Amino acid sequence: MTVRPAETLRGGPRRGRVRRRGRAVPLPLLVPALAGLAFLLLPLIALLLRTPWSTLPEQLTSPGVWQALRLSLVCATAATGLSLLIGVPLAWLLARTDFPGRGLVRALVTLPLVLPPVVGGVALLLALGRNGVVGQWLDAWFGITLPFTTAGVVIAETFVAMPFLVISVEGTLRAADPRFEEAATTLGASRFTAFRRVTLPLIAPGVAAGAVLAWARALGEFGATITFAGNFPGRTQTMPLAVYLALQNDPAAAIALSLVLLAVSIAVLAGLRDRWMTAS
Repeated sequence: MTVRPAETLRGGPRRGRVRRRGRAVPLPLLVPALAGLAFLLLPLIALLLRTPWSTLPEQLTSPGVWQALRLSLVCATAATGLSLLIGVPLAWLLARTDFPGRGLVRALVTLPLVLPPVVGGVALLLALGRNGVVGQWLDAWFGITLPFTTAGVVIAETFVAMPFLVISVEGTLRAADPRFEEAATTLGASRFTAFRRVTLPLIAPGVAAGAVLAWARALGEFGATITFAGNFPGRTQTMPLAVYLALQNDPAAAIALSLVLLAVSIAVLAGLRDRWMTAS
């Protein structure tokens, strides 16, 4: 008599291993799916076809391009660091604590995802501008002025990019078993020590995925940046702003700059693969 494994008798993991290859795709689904794929790929293909490859090295080595690229990289990295500093604790608060209005707070945290970036820039001006609700006190007490400065670029990029980090980290925290954290506290560790020594290593992949997504979003930010920080070469002109300006005067340069941002986006997606989906 042959004894079958218990997991096979119970319909364990083997049940889920169903091969989906070779299934016929219904025509009503195939046609719109191909249309959607073409809709997403056609603009990118057009960008590659219209790229002035012969003059591309000259376009990319111009001082203005490298200046905008350097500023974009510095500001996006600074915005990601700021998002990590305040976004990870915010995600922990939403995932691990229960307080009145938590659903409303979560909705407000994710609001910049759907809010038009220009509206975000106007809101930042009203809050942190020289005559803003908080900005007037920053100017009067500390002499700090944020609009139309490099620091203003970092603030604008953080405003639109941090929700990506918070969503990713919160999803990872909800998937992590809180009993490890509770066990650490019963052994005498404080809540912060338990978070730092136990929880943070567990959610590190989700934090890394959220940070990369936030960095990529900050690198491509346009609306809030131009509204709150302006478009001054060498000080606030990032790559997206340089593309917008070049499109009016030199379309070839705009295409070259767009190609750089496209390459960076592809590199980010290739590095992430499916990690951000599994993390959230």
